[in-house]
Amino acid sequence: MTSASLALLMLAAATHLAAQSEATDWANLGRYRAANANLPEAARGEARVVFMGNSITEGWAPLFPAQFPGKPYIGRGIGGQTTPQMVLRFHQDVIALGPKVVVILGGTNDIAGNTGPSTIEMIEDNLAAMTEMAEANGIRVVLCSVLPVYDYPWRPGLEPAPKIVALNTWMREYAEAHGAVYLDFHSAMADGRQGMRGEYSEDGVHPNAAGYAVMARLVEPAIVEALGMP
Repeated sequence: MTSASLALLMLAAATHLAAQSEATDWANLGRYRAANANLPEAARGEARVVFMGNSITEGWAPLFPAQFPGKPYIGRGIGGQTTPQMVLRFHQDVIALGPKVVVILGGTNDIAGNTGPSTIEMIEDNLAAMTEMAEANGIRVVLCSVLPVYDYPWRPGLEPAPKIVALNTWMREYAEAHGAVYLDFHSAMADGRQGMRGEYSEDGVHPNAAGYAVMARLVEPAIVEALGMP
């Protein structure tokens, strides 16, 4: 075997192993593993907040230093994720970081079917599971409404708007019954069709700068409320 052939064989093997690793890490536990390991323990009295979610949270996190200067807010969003994936990484990416509050924003990708068909009840179970895990570890919870969507560009025709409204109604009632804070982004960002208002998004799903500004204005009082809860 020539050295060139050996090099190609080694490259193919490395590529195969990388693809195999991605395929088996369904919840993408590797995404924040190094960042978590390098994160110092929360200081005494520090009101650390972890934002858990999907691409909406992932896109929001780079704005935290400007929107929340000096605040110990940590983004743990992963693009495309559904709530069962979030459940699987909740201990690693939330509980182990020692926050006072977790801001949970998920469910839209479940409705879009990113990891297969999902009923509203399945999403509710996953949101409840994350809330219960947080509360069992002394972490207060802010449950965020799913943002309005009229249609998913990558999965058109699913008519998600009424499903999102139904999920948000359940979420508000669940939060009230279980000592969590419900944060209603939906009402502030929806248009007459229960989709995202055009000035807040370019694709009808993900917020733009103006959309994130609305979310920042609303999340701060919710965090303060959660911190003040017994």
